[in-house]
Amino acid sequence: MDSITHIALGACIGEAMLTKQIGKKALVIGAIAQSFPDIDVIASLWLSPADNLLFHRSITHSILFAIVAALLFSFVSKGLFKQKISFLFAFLFFCCQLLLHDVLDTCNAYGTGLFEPFSHQRFSFHLLYVAGSFFTISIVIAFIALIVLRKESTLRKQWVVAGLLPASFFLVYTITNKSWIKEQVEKSLLAKHIAYKSIIITPTPFNSFLWYTIAATDSGYFIGYRSVFDTKETLTSFTYFHRNKQLLENQDSLADVKQLVQFANDYYTVEKIGDLLVFNVLRFGQTLGWQDPKAVFTFQYYLSTSYDNTLVVQRGRFKGWTKKTFLNLYNRIKGQQESRLK
Repeated sequence: MDSITHIALGACIGEAMLTKQIGKKALVIGAIAQSFPDIDVIASLWLSPADNLLFHRSITHSILFAIVAALLFSFVSKGLFKQKISFLFAFLFFCCQLLLHDVLDTCNAYGTGLFEPFSHQRFSFHLLYVAGSFFTISIVIAFIALIVLRKESTLRKQWVVAGLLPASFFLVYTITNKSWIKEQVEKSLLAKHIAYKSIIITPTPFNSFLWYTIAATDSGYFIGYRSVFDTKETLTSFTYFHRNKQLLENQDSLADVKQLVQFANDYYTVEKIGDLLVFNVLRFGQTLGWQDPKAVFTFQYYLSTSYDNTLVVQRGRFKGWTKKTFLNLYNRIKGQQESRLK
C-alpha cells in the first residue's frame, strides 16, 4: 500500500494499543513501526533498477524480518519507556504493526516475499489498488482527528473505530466483488472458446469496482475489463497481446532480462518501438485501457543502457490522464462498454 495508508493505519493502531501507557507518542511510534518494512527503498540508491525491483518487498517484508525487527524495537522501547510497557506487550504490538504492513502489501499487484529468504515466492492477492482511496479515506480522517484531539478526549477511541471499521468492511466487500468478477470473466472466456492457463484479476486505479483482467495462454494474453455494474448478460470483451518471447533470444547479454522475467512471473510482453526494445510487466495494468483496448502498459522497462529505468513503476502510472480520462473511467465503472466511451 501507499505510505500515507501505512502511516495513518499505524498511528490508529498505536492509539488503540499504547495511548494509555505513553500518550500521543503512540501515534508516532505506531506510524514508524507500520512504515518500517519500506526501509528497503534506500537500496535503490545503489542497486540497479532491475535488481531493485526484486529487492523491494522481499526480505524486509518477510515474516522473519518482522519477528527480528519486533524484538529489536521491543528492547529499544523497554529502555525508552521503562516500566510503562512490558517487553511482551511491546513485542506483540510491533509484530502486529509489521506483519499487518506485509499482509496489506499482498493486497495489491506488486508482490510480497513473505517467506524470504527461504522462498522467493511472491504473494499478491490483487484486492486493492496501491493507492486504494476507498480503503484509505476513513483511516486518514481518523488519523487527522487523533492528531487534533486532546489526549484526554473521550472521543479518541471512537475515532479509531470509525477509521478501522469502514476500511475492514470495504476490504470484505472487495473480496466479494472480485469473486463475482472472476465468475463472470471465466464465463466470458468459456463463451468465447478461449483456452487459458491462468488468470489475474486486479483493480483499476483508485477503486475496486472496475477490474482489469489478464488470461494467459501459451503464446500471449487476453486482456479485458469488467465492472461490478456490468449486467450478467454482458460478455467481457478481450484484446489479445502476443508475448513475443522470441525478441529476448538475443538479449542474454543484458543482465536485466533474467530479473525482469522473474519479476513478471510469466506475465509479460516484449515489443519493439522503433529501435527500442520494451519489456512490459502486465499485472500493473494499462495507462488508459478502459477507454483504449490497445493502450500501452503502465510498466515499460526499456532494454537499452541509454535509457533510465529508475522510476519504471511510477512513470507510466498516470501518463496521458486528463479530465476526460476520469470521466471515461467513471462511465466505465457504471457499466458502459468501451465502444461507448470513445
